[in-house]
Amino acid sequence: MTGLSTHVLDAVSGRPAQGVRITLHDGAGEQLASGTTDADGRIGDLAGAALATGDYRLVFDTGTWFTDNGIQGFYPEVIISFRNDGNAGHLHVPLLLSPYAYSTYRGS
Repeated sequence: MTGLSTHVLDAVSGRPAQGVRITLHDGAGEQLASGTTDADGRIGDLAGAALATGDYRLVFDTGTWFTDNGIQGFYPEVIISFRNDGNAGHLHVPLLLSPYAYSTYRGS
């Protein structure tokens, strides 16, 4: 069983993206949890419980965040699909965000 955290960084300003709404879905598309990034752009424990082995999706509501911050963005949402193979004690899935590009990686 594995915990899950995330972090959103505004890659243009180099600052945390506070106030991004994020939902967690299982492989069948059922919403399991949701939260909003804090002042440091983080959600420390999104699932609220350990995740079982399987496929998941994080949906970042970037369109609302762009609008709320006066930014003309291209992506209304960013979806990151990932697999929990059960071998990690914790999963960290960061998002580096700008109006016309984004990237992610498996963090620690």
